[in-house]
Amino acid sequence: MVKIGLQFKATLENVTNVRPEGEDFRWFLKLKCANCGEIPKKWQYINLLDNVPLKGGRGSASMVQKCKLCARDNSIDILKDTITPYNAEDSERFKTMVEFECRGLEPVDFQPQAGFAADGAESGTKFPEITLLEKDWTDYDEKISESVGIYEVTHKFIKC
Repeated sequence: MVKIGLQFKATLENVTNVRPEGEDFRWFLKLKCANCGEIPKKWQYINLLDNVPLKGGRGSASMVQKCKLCARDNSIDILKDTITPYNAEDSERFKTMVEFECRGLEPVDFQPQAGFAADGAESGTKFPEITLLEKDWTDYDEKISESVGIYEVTHKFIKC
């Protein structure tokens, strides 16, 4: 069992507390089989609502799947207590946003999509339903009459 952290990096303009919103937030990942190295071409998602029992009564995970190449049973679980917002002071630095407990699977790519939220850094204005698929997001904060944005979104994975 290996713990792998997803590190997030972006340039923030007048926003803070960038975070996945809700237990139904979908973490879109490309997952590699640690046994044979197979990486499926399509994106897969996991969320906190999915809870699949592991074979042999060894608990549960967010996703359990059999590798199409080597037929090995693998699993990945979101560690809920590790989900951390990305704040204004983190801007332009990598910060671990979530950790995954991996058994036979290794995340190799992440695609931020819909479901993020943020707050105005000075105003506290709520910005729900942020989509980061284009790696950039902009809006306008009427309370401070300034533009707000999340730019140059990137990521990397680290072993925890």
